[in-house]
Amino acid sequence: MIDRDTLVEAARFAATRAYAPYSNFHVGAALAFADGSVVIGANVENASYGMTLCAETVAVGKALSEDWRGPLEAVAVIGGKAGEVGAGDPVTPCGRCRQMLNEVASLGGNDPLVWCAGETEVLEMRLSELLPHAFGPGALE
Repeated sequence: MIDRDTLVEAARFAATRAYAPYSNFHVGAALAFADGSVVIGANVENASYGMTLCAETVAVGKALSEDWRGPLEAVAVIGGKAGEVGAGDPVTPCGRCRQMLNEVASLGGNDPLVWCAGETEVLEMRLSELLPHAFGPGALE
């Protein structure tokens, strides 16, 4: 499994790719899979705001469209104003992103670590702690 600092740095790099002309808030996400693959995503804003894509959603979309279905081992998320990413408090995934991450985790049947990075701390928790009582594929059976 990839180490925390490496995955956080991948998320930090992803944040440099953000398209955030309206909020100027850049978020990067990195997903680590059991086979050693890392998929990154950055937030992509839209003038209509409601169509904005979060970094985690972009990473999940990339992973699924590129056929990564194996166990999701870990997720790193970092954010902040352009040029100050990671300088404040840790950024956690929004509710929609938690649900998207749960979908990918369900495919591998595991409970990945989630690292939310900030200036002085990195919050570490399991996805099930971040999204207790999640609705997932099993609920449709």
